[in-house]
Amino acid sequence: MSRALVIIPTYNEIENIEKMLNTVMALPGGYEVLIVDDGSPDGTAEVVRKLMQAHEGRIHLEERTGKLGLGTAYIHGFKWALARNYPYVFEMDCDFSHNPEDLPRLLEACESGADVSIGSRYVQGVNVVNWPMSRVLLSYFASVYVRFITGMPIQDATAGFKCYKRDTLAAIDFSKIHFVGYAFQIEMKFTAWRKGLVVQEVPVIFTDRTEGTSKMSSGIIKEAIFGVIKLKIWSWFTKP
Repeated sequence: MSRALVIIPTYNEIENIEKMLNTVMALPGGYEVLIVDDGSPDGTAEVVRKLMQAHEGRIHLEERTGKLGLGTAYIHGFKWALARNYPYVFEMDCDFSHNPEDLPRLLEACESGADVSIGSRYVQGVNVVNWPMSRVLLSYFASVYVRFITGMPIQDATAGFKCYKRDTLAAIDFSKIHFVGYAFQIEMKFTAWRKGLVVQEVPVIFTDRTEGTSKMSSGIIKEAIFGVIKLKIWSWFTKP
């Protein structure tokens, strides 16, 4: 398999990080992982450094000072990946809500013609495990809302499990990506779709974390709600 890089942002993921890295390292195909850690005080980075020695050249660590936001962590990782010419770059959470065993399926979609593949919870029904019904409904109707406002024909607009071709990331001007929370996920899809790139949804089962603490907050939800309106308005005055 061509070199593929999995970017995983972390903040206080001591309960999950070792198991996650060992799981990805055990997958066939030789995936590499870049951890972008925002100064986790719980020792997440120390665990990564230990595993870097056991898997030399396959696990990488970028440490930042303070919590700078999900979007900036991914953009940091994208720039790192582009500078090293990885042909395929993934976004994935550390908490096993995204099953690393689905990585080959997302990769196959991009190898078969997609510019961006999305691990989608809603492209074939509702495939979510361990969420209360209120959270399922919030997430599902958030995607309905995004489709209505933006016109994007994507069933899971807020999904954060994705694979990009290198050329897709190279075509995006990161200085024009505005959001740092979960609205970042919507903005990246919207940007790719406006450019006429091929966005393919791959059905996955999303399982809520069983270890560690969720990073969801009311501020993140508000950013997503009002951010979608801003995205649509900006699109009227800017070129793809």
